[in-house]
Amino acid sequence: MRGNLSFAECGQYLPFVPKRYFLVFDVPSKEIRGEHAHKQVQQYLVCVKGSCSVVVDDGKHRQEFLLNSPAQGLYLPPMIWGIQYKYSPDAVLMVLASDVYSAADYIRDYDEYLQAVAG
Repeated sequence: MRGNLSFAECGQYLPFVPKRYFLVFDVPSKEIRGEHAHKQVQQYLVCVKGSCSVVVDDGKHRQEFLLNSPAQGLYLPPMIWGIQYKYSPDAVLMVLASDVYSAADYIRDYDEYLQAVAG
């Protein structure tokens, strides 16, 4: 009757205190986002509206998760390859990050990523 509430208590339920957030929205359903790993940055993904699928890959195993409720989220530690796709037309994906943006923290080439996690 009064609506719903979704929350995070940084430091209690999240394994990091966010220093940055961003929203991904208005993504055509055929588009793929992500396709990278972070060397140091941790992320927490919540689809606050609509839905999207997230593929996580540790270099040996891949798993797909459906984010379709603001009451659920997905933690991505450093050195996990992430792909987001299958966005619903109304999807809004919120990403909390453990640090500010740094291009040097990204691994954008999958072969380079596989070498990094293997070695």
